[in-house]
Amino acid sequence: MDRPRLASLGPADLTVVPANEASWEDLQAILGMRGYAAHCQCQRFKTGPSGWSGTTLVERMQRFEQETHCGFPSALTTSGIVAYLDGQPAGWCAVEPRSAYPRLPPQRTVMKARGQDPEDSSVWAVTCFATRAGFRRRGVTRMLAQAAVDFARERGARAIEAYPMITEPGQEITWGETHVGTRSIFEAAGLTEIAHPTLRRVVMRIDFQGDAADPRATTKEAHPE
Repeated sequence: MDRPRLASLGPADLTVVPANEASWEDLQAILGMRGYAAHCQCQRFKTGPSGWSGTTLVERMQRFEQETHCGFPSALTTSGIVAYLDGQPAGWCAVEPRSAYPRLPPQRTVMKARGQDPEDSSVWAVTCFATRAGFRRRGVTRMLAQAAVDFARERGARAIEAYPMITEPGQEITWGETHVGTRSIFEAAGLTEIAHPTLRRVVMRIDFQGDAADPRATTKEAHPE
């Protein structure tokens, strides 16, 4: 039996700030004490499977704290944005230059097939969402996706990409699988599908200043993930 959906939020209901304007305690409240988000600390796409599993949780937490510069509003860089509802930390979105994620799986991004330079810091990427327990199923992720687009544009990005899952109505997918987001939330944020590398994943993108060098590839693999 499906759980009842909570009342959906509107843009005016959430406050979204750069992660450096949030506190460390707020970030950890969102990630929680257990589960994938708490264990990963947004490090898998930065250290890779071997580096990720070879680090301790404390080390991953230290890296996350350093990358976000949380608690330092004057910091010039950060690695994501944080959503608040009624003053309570509700959601996290990882968004920064794509070059900050050296371990993004090639089969998800198909950068080579699209003629993309992995070191191009003018292209940003949304790689992860986390919604705090008690705030889920209300559209927090959807609004964070839109806020991520605005955040990247305001900070001078030439384009922004995402590598979400495809979900179907009524299909049950665990939260852990959709931490990368879904196609529908990025469509709502204005991104367009430009590649379909596997049966369950797509590449989505929006260009702020135009990018003729980015072909709309339709690379497909012979097997689903």
